[in-house]
Amino acid sequence: MGQRIHFVVDPQGWCCMGLIILVWLYNTVFIPKVILFPHYEEGNISVVAVLCYYFCSLFCIGSLLRASVADPGKLPENPKIPITEREYWELCNKCNMMRPKRSHHCSRCGHCVRRMDHHCPWINNCVGEDNHWLFLQLCFYTQILSSYTLILDFCHYYYFLPLKKENWDVFVFRHELALLRISTFMGLIILGGISRLFYTQLMGIFTDTTGIEKMSNCCEDISRPRKPWQQTFSEVFGTHWKILWFIPFRQRQPLRVPYHFANHV
Repeated sequence: MGQRIHFVVDPQGWCCMGLIILVWLYNTVFIPKVILFPHYEEGNISVVAVLCYYFCSLFCIGSLLRASVADPGKLPENPKIPITEREYWELCNKCNMMRPKRSHHCSRCGHCVRRMDHHCPWINNCVGEDNHWLFLQLCFYTQILSSYTLILDFCHYYYFLPLKKENWDVFVFRHELALLRISTFMGLIILGGISRLFYTQLMGIFTDTTGIEKMSNCCEDISRPRKPWQQTFSEVFGTHWKILWFIPFRQRQPLRVPYHFANHV
């Protein structure tokens, strides 16, 4: 389930995702060249700061690429429905296929997705049951990387000792201020937007509600018992080991939760 590749043919999504990758490349190339490496060579920062920046950058792009090509939970054409769970399935009025409750038909992708939260153009993919954990990691590491970049931009001008310009690259030396202003502007925009998105995602997991359910207000059983937050997060990330919630380079193993409890709305 988590091993299938899902590729959406959508030019708009390609443009959005390409823009995100360009921003990531800009900060991954120029921030080390303008701030990290020069200050490390002059002893203003340690190698740990450099490694942490690349660590965050690697996890950020890793979660982005994996979330964009991971199968979000696309339903097969002829799903096998257990007899004991048929009452928890319903017919999609758009593709005329049986699907578990809490599934949704994505008009952009053209198929139903289990426990679909929303279609995200920035990853050119739906956010569903099987790749929601990767989307959360993307939001988390994007916040960390953006915050780290903004801190470095601030410290470069107001905290670190002035650099010796003799060994600087000519292009960097001439356009240092412009490069850092662009980096700061992008960092503020991305941090503000992704923080709000990450907050809504966390609240959705805490309340066991998808984004589509919030918008359509389709949760019928408002008084149904809420699951503990550890259980809802474990179901999203596919493991009870909390340390693994932060690692995108692994395979998610879905926790077996009966439909009558997980999908009853």
